[in-house]
Amino acid sequence: MRRVGRVVVVAAAIVFAYLAYVYLTLPDVRPLRTTPPRTTAFIELRAQQARDKGATPRRDQRWIAYSRISPNLQRAVIVAEDSRFWEHAGIDVEEIEKSIEINWARGGFTRGASTITQQLAKNLYLSPSKNPVRKLRELLITRRLEAELSKKRILELYLNEIEWGDGIYGAEAAARRYFGTSASGLGPDQSALLAAAIINPRVLNTAHPTRRLVIRQKLIRSRMGDVRPPESTKPAALDPTPEVPVRDEPVPDTPATFGMPSPSVAEPSRAEPRDERPEPDSVPREAVPTPAPPSPAGPGICSCAWGHPHALAAPRLASLFAWGPTPMRAAGADSLVAAAAGAIN
Repeated sequence: MRRVGRVVVVAAAIVFAYLAYVYLTLPDVRPLRTTPPRTTAFIELRAQQARDKGATPRRDQRWIAYSRISPNLQRAVIVAEDSRFWEHAGIDVEEIEKSIEINWARGGFTRGASTITQQLAKNLYLSPSKNPVRKLRELLITRRLEAELSKKRILELYLNEIEWGDGIYGAEAAARRYFGTSASGLGPDQSALLAAAIINPRVLNTAHPTRRLVIRQKLIRSRMGDVRPPESTKPAALDPTPEVPVRDEPVPDTPATFGMPSPSVAEPSRAEPRDERPEPDSVPREAVPTPAPPSPAGPGICSCAWGHPHALAAPRLASLFAWGPTPMRAAGADSLVAAAAGAIN
């Protein structure tokens, strides 16, 4: 009996030590308050994938301030990706519960519940793998982003870093590439089309919309009127969003264009391009989507964007389970256990 007790104590100590290690090696997100990241784990993953194929990595990205992004695009992205964006604290417990119910009924993981903040955490620091440890790091980074940044800043980072095509990152580059205008000049229909493609921009080509993409665009467009862009919820000292572009030119040593013309308007083509992968769901999260193709697996990337994975000073270990400025509801604990098993993307 004593032997069993010792084994339990040793196992608990190992688990606790591992959790402490995961927490203490999380990236420091505080520089994101005022400084855009020089690169992201997702951008580096795409670059490595291109090099593995013998191709030159492409990166067209132009950083702009939140105030220079059209409210139409802000509304469309929130409708498409996270309708409760400013109501939750980074993790949408209600969506997780819905996903668990639907996935259980279908007998597989066919519906996700990742929020905009979770997607940002993954894009900035992590790989797209389904590894439970990676998912745990994502949840912890998500809560840290919500604690340190305002909702407006989180959305600004997301809209400047998200992939919108092969080598196209951010709203400004996408607006200029597909519509020949700036991100501030995007109209409702253009914004809905861009938001509809976020789920898989390499399959859902904004320049040549398929029927499913157009259906998804119309559904998002019909719901945009009920959404208001989020307001800052942090004091001004914590939300110094610049009013001028931080980086208004393509990243050095990377081409701004890749020989692909920028159409003035994206119209649905009569002949739909042939996709090598199955098309993802054609409706936003509120309706039940069809299964989306899995994210490409890549190497585990979780080093800090500022150059060292141990940039964060070790706080009190008790804060390991602090979940940010807003307390989680009791129902969240059970859902998060299921989330760690892969119920969310």
